[in-house]
Amino acid sequence: MALQPTLRPLVIAGRYEAPHTLDIFLDYVCPFSAKMSRTIDTVLKPLVENGGEYDGKVKIIMRLQVQPWHAASTYTHEAGLAVLRVAPGHFWQFSRVLFDRQEEFFDVPVSNLTPLEIRERLAEVAASVIPADKVNGFKELLKHKSGHLNGGVAVTDDLKYTIKFSRQNGIHVSPTALWDGLFANEISSSWGEKEWAEFLARKVVV
Repeated sequence: MALQPTLRPLVIAGRYEAPHTLDIFLDYVCPFSAKMSRTIDTVLKPLVENGGEYDGKVKIIMRLQVQPWHAASTYTHEAGLAVLRVAPGHFWQFSRVLFDRQEEFFDVPVSNLTPLEIRERLAEVAASVIPADKVNGFKELLKHKSGHLNGGVAVTDDLKYTIKFSRQNGIHVSPTALWDGLFANEISSSWGEKEWAEFLARKVVV
């Protein structure tokens, strides 16, 4: 499906020009999304990259799926977008680390933290992944805009785009998957190599 040019690094696997598109909507503080992210690394990436069976045929886009019933969801996705801006080549690596550390940002652990404290913790996660000279830039992107009481941060417009994209396409929960723009409701975070191999064998027609 369509992808705003500034968000091109959301193509996390496969070639950008690949004819088939698998959109996967993930929330950084959803346990099932974390499970799916591990499957992307261990099962899907080898199939669509580096001479894999579907290299050049399928690309995977990670769609950021903010779920507001998780208190820290918005802040974690802001952090993902900030990494995408300052160190786009590290976006997926950051995402995987954040998924592995997601319990630190569950409702109870953050219940006594201010938004600034949550963002500082996310900066610590980012600093473990992105180049040291990019960390200050990351932090700057998550500061409130000067002179605005309700104007958000520097990545708020990108966040709005991802949320609007989900809303207009009727995406309600994570993980949700689309194949070439249509819902693929059979896809599950519990799928392993066998299920994915069978799905791709049925769907890839190029």
